[in-house]
Amino acid sequence: MKAQNIFVINGGQIFGHSGGRFNKTIFEATRQFFKQQPGFQLRSTDINEAYSPAQEVENFVWADVIIYHTPIWWFQLPHGFKKYIDVVFTEGHQKGIYHSDGRSSANPAINYGTGGMLHGKKYMITTSWNAPAKAFTLPGEFFNQHSVDEGALFGFHRMNAFTGMQQLESLHFHDVEKNADIPKDMQRYEAHLSKVFIGESPL
Repeated sequence: MKAQNIFVINGGQIFGHSGGRFNKTIFEATRQFFKQQPGFQLRSTDINEAYSPAQEVENFVWADVIIYHTPIWWFQLPHGFKKYIDVVFTEGHQKGIYHSDGRSSANPAINYGTGGMLHGKKYMITTSWNAPAKAFTLPGEFFNQHSVDEGALFGFHRMNAFTGMQQLESLHFHDVEKNADIPKDMQRYEAHLSKVFIGESPL
């Protein structure tokens, strides 16, 4: 695919025993990847740092592709990242993210979720988990054979669809607390970026 403007968001919150290092590493790898590729412009936000909601809305409007990086805590987004989304998307009402829920008073039962203003844009998400990958695929294991995208991220994907964006292939990192293999994960991630944005894999 050809894309010019890339907006990268680090949702890896620093909180409790989490220093956010894994997602910060992925975030920085993303920034470095696009800085080395001709034809791409880059903006980025770390939710642990101060941000202007109005500027964040402008970043979404400016971007061709939004790349989210987040851990999953208790099967949901970290509260700091969720707050970022609540604040920024609310700021974006009729300012570029969405104009309404898409329904009309004439027939309020239909067309819900069609009021987004980010049509033509795409998004990608990476997540990191303590849970091993097989917890999502093996019969009888915890997630009942539901994938990350079908299960824990269902609402997140619907949120982005509500704005009009289309999903690019996700990438999920598992067992990062007990059995992390950072060099392997980084190699896998670089291959994913190359496949999605350049059309080839270095592996």
